[in-house]
Amino acid sequence: MSNTNRLRPIFLTFEQWLPRWSLQHRLCCSKPVSVHSNEESRADKFKTQIATGPRFHYFVKGASINKQQPVITDDLIDTDKHAYLPEDSESGNSRTVCFETYGCQMNVNDTEIAWSILQKKGYQRTSDVAEADVVLLVTCSIREKAEQTIWNRLRQLTAMKKRRLKTRVPMKIGVLGCMAERLKSELLEREKLLDVLAGPDAYRDLPRLLSVAHGGQQASNVLLSLEETYADVMPVHHSPQGYSAFVSIMRGCDNMCSYCIVPFTRGRERSRPVSSILEEVHILSEQGVKEVTLLGQNVNSYRDTSEEQFCSSEPGQLSRGFRTVYRARPGGLRFADLLDRVSLIDPDMRIRFTSPHPKDFPDEVLQLIKERANICKQIHLPAQSGSSTVLQAMRRGYSREAYLELVDNIKRIIPGVSLSSDFISGFCGETEEDHLQTLSLIREVRYNVGFLFAYSMRKKTHAFHRLQDDVPAEVKQRRLEELICMFREEATKVNSALIGRTQLVLVEGESKRSAQDLCGRNDGNLKVIFPRQEVAGQPTDTHTSPINPGDYVLVKIESANSQSLRGHALSHTSLSDSATR
Repeated sequence: MSNTNRLRPIFLTFEQWLPRWSLQHRLCCSKPVSVHSNEESRADKFKTQIATGPRFHYFVKGASINKQQPVITDDLIDTDKHAYLPEDSESGNSRTVCFETYGCQMNVNDTEIAWSILQKKGYQRTSDVAEADVVLLVTCSIREKAEQTIWNRLRQLTAMKKRRLKTRVPMKIGVLGCMAERLKSELLEREKLLDVLAGPDAYRDLPRLLSVAHGGQQASNVLLSLEETYADVMPVHHSPQGYSAFVSIMRGCDNMCSYCIVPFTRGRERSRPVSSILEEVHILSEQGVKEVTLLGQNVNSYRDTSEEQFCSSEPGQLSRGFRTVYRARPGGLRFADLLDRVSLIDPDMRIRFTSPHPKDFPDEVLQLIKERANICKQIHLPAQSGSSTVLQAMRRGYSREAYLELVDNIKRIIPGVSLSSDFISGFCGETEEDHLQTLSLIREVRYNVGFLFAYSMRKKTHAFHRLQDDVPAEVKQRRLEELICMFREEATKVNSALIGRTQLVLVEGESKRSAQDLCGRNDGNLKVIFPRQEVAGQPTDTHTSPINPGDYVLVKIESANSQSLRGHALSHTSLSDSATR
């Protein structure tokens, strides 16, 4: 995507700019400025600096330039340089950077994008904070607890930074991602804990921001974009196992659910061109990656309009009984088309996707999941509540009845499908009857994986949707505990149905609890634990070989609980061979 028309904001105050300008005057001025001791000459000097200093258009790439300004040339602007910084200022000069990633898989992918950008500028990566010249926290704002974790960590890093000042080059601390956009004033001005602040759409600007920070100033860019997808930035995947990878296909969200901060921190939906997604998946396949997860805040609303042949007047299809809170946009290559193309790249590469919205599951998507052996038969279907009244207050665009009809349709088209969901306890105005309806929904659907949280008010959602957080904290907690108990009970029943069956498992590595056990995940994304042993190369082979991370193995299940399965490995296999059998 072209960036030729992006505005590059100035983040130094006028008072901060002036000393820096006078020190680097030789880089920008067309003539020298004399220095005199009297007040009149100092005033003349000040006026000359203002007259010959950079103008607004100087910071706008591609802007027309007044020919009477000889120093500001077209060549300078076309090469995307910042005249107020030295020519090589954005180089990392082998400085070390340490990333700490918090929150969802999108933040993992954001870390890979940011590292790709900095690596090309000469930065080195380290996992040791004590040795890092730069520490960047990739943050989450979805709940108050997540933000509090970051605040505590920032205070720890600030103490470390103060100790570092006495011994070596000072540490620079930066916050990236959702929290940077949401709490920019508190982070920079009130707490003064940071050197660099970069929102989710400003990672290309990181080299400049770090350069300003190394010059002794705070630097910030939290502007949201209607276009940025980082389509031309190839993420540097840093998974320690190396067998799985996340691939971002779209950014932002248009749903404006009343509990959710994402539209405010990540902006409007925009989809990455299909060609760049396919190129990345091809590269991952060549590197031996066995599982790819397609990522997006509303991943199944993907809509690529980057090429003319993708554009049409046809609106996208929704799940029956669902609606959008925004006007449906016609045209574009849709999620079913993308999923189809991705699944054809490598028949031995598993394909998953997260996080979807229930409204975007037309039958064509479900039929494709059923037909393709390498698309996992597991669907994340966030319900959030089992009460139609609460769902309406949440602006989810569906009722309890429509959700259950979709569940029935999914189970009819994809027999044996695994379902997971998200639920929020204690949302604004939720009554005890609403809570009981959520418990009954969990019992009726029978999920095998769940993500459950007490409602956490976010300031911007509170103001925008005029919400009143009127459920007491102790009631939220009690209802959450009841949801968890119900989920465990139902998930244990669902998972126990797999006892005696053989599951195809992608091995992740050693179990955390015992070095004698290995663990991996089945098609339904459940953890499967089994003893480390040598097994046959194929079900009919007599020759045995050890099991390694990244291998596909067949495991016979012997026991189950709400969170995992246990069994013993039978043989090595491949995804395509297993599908054939």
